[in-house]
Amino acid sequence: MTFRPSHSLLAFLLGLLSALAFAPLGMWPLMPLAFAALALLIARSGSVGRALWTGWLFGAGQFVLGLNWIATAFTYQAAMPPWLGWVAVVLLSFYLAVYPALATGLAWRFGQRSPTALVLALAGGWALTEWLRATMFTGFAWNAVGVTLVDTWWRLSSAVIGTYGLSMLVVLLGGALFMAVSKARRGAAILAGLLIAMAAAGGLQTAVPHVAAAKKVRVIQPNIGQEDKWRDGLEEEAFQRLSRLSALPAGAPPTLLLWPEVAVPVAFQLEGPPPARLTTPLPPARRAGKLLRPGSDLLVTGAFALVIDRQADLVGSTNSVMPIAADGRILGRYDKAHLVPYGEYLPMRPLLSSIGLSQLAPGEGDTLEGPGPRNLVLPGWGVMGVQVCYEIIFSGQVIDPAHRPDFLFNPSNDAWFGAWGPPQHLAQARLRAAEEAMPVIRSTPTGISAVVDARGNLIATLPWRTAGAIDADLPPQGAPTLFSRLGNVLPLGLAFLLLALAVGMDLRGRYRRNI
Repeated sequence: MTFRPSHSLLAFLLGLLSALAFAPLGMWPLMPLAFAALALLIARSGSVGRALWTGWLFGAGQFVLGLNWIATAFTYQAAMPPWLGWVAVVLLSFYLAVYPALATGLAWRFGQRSPTALVLALAGGWALTEWLRATMFTGFAWNAVGVTLVDTWWRLSSAVIGTYGLSMLVVLLGGALFMAVSKARRGAAILAGLLIAMAAAGGLQTAVPHVAAAKKVRVIQPNIGQEDKWRDGLEEEAFQRLSRLSALPAGAPPTLLLWPEVAVPVAFQLEGPPPARLTTPLPPARRAGKLLRPGSDLLVTGAFALVIDRQADLVGSTNSVMPIAADGRILGRYDKAHLVPYGEYLPMRPLLSSIGLSQLAPGEGDTLEGPGPRNLVLPGWGVMGVQVCYEIIFSGQVIDPAHRPDFLFNPSNDAWFGAWGPPQHLAQARLRAAEEAMPVIRSTPTGISAVVDARGNLIATLPWRTAGAIDADLPPQGAPTLFSRLGNVLPLGLAFLLLALAVGMDLRGRYRRNI
């Protein structure tokens, strides 16, 4: 098996080009154009090995550029040289590129005799492998290609077909261009029907009702950079900034204050062994409560609790969200469940710590895993679902399906995500809102904080690296969507259907060839 340098280079360059479709550049038409050219390269691969290699190079180019923000995280760790960040980006991209390679391998295998079959197999295979990428080895769902449609009408189709359905739509758009070049008119008609049906799915979403007596929220963005997050003395400075931005004018209506992930770098709660499982809140929680008007306001903040064993030894800490009343009482707690390996805990800690490596997010030992999607009841504001930071990127996993909340709160710390990470994070949060017909509120230390309505529209935002507050009405939720009821069953079923159609076309072509 031989590989032509021009073929390989073009596949890698197409991957780089496709990454420009993601935020912050948002040149979304480049993604279907890249897939049109990728389909042409697959058709000309000549062997399954070359098709796999083509997809791997395309994926490597897309991930290396699209995930460049990961390198920034390493610049905040004294034990790790900055260049190691780019090594991490490249190695991670090389692994993630395996999934696009599987999709292009399927496309070549079943598309040798028909351009239509090639496109159908590529679309179905791409969606399935994106889902696998979000699932295998704790999952990394960042930048599914469907996210590039977040600023188009097709975003509303996610209420039916989800993000992975949007990814299929992107591939099919590119496939239509490829088939126009291939002069496959019958196949183009099939694709046109699929595209029209998937685009029309957005119209099935019911309108979000108007709520006259809206509840008031204030989203706080203190603009505390990662370089300052854990330095000595930051606790007092963070409190001062948050207090200033949280101050409400005289006569203001009752307000829900929302602070970012681990807004103040000090424990708010101590958790011990039973029977005294949750102890009295620590002084920082009571201090935060004093900012509120009794019987009027409520504060929800990202914070952490320290967990100790019976010998009073530290077990670890949680990455939590805590509602706090004016008297300093903590009214519940959500613990982050989907933790970031190497970010919030260090796999093989004894070995890696012995060579000077540490987790990228400083804290009190490893972060302990929470139980999964849970709601918190906020007196006067209803039921709040919570997804901390990176948890919001996992399509179909952000809401407890048995207990639908009134809105989702997504406190995050994007301060170490470089310039590309925050807008990409926000784009994915907007798709969760559209999929679930659920408003999403994001509060981050440095941005981009936002209030997102139940159709994924931006109601208000605060720019990156800006201190400020958003005052807004709490958007109403919409009626449960088909996606919120079925999750990824429908898009994955559609992906298997496209693959089955491709297999059927391939078998029919083989049969005709043999008679």
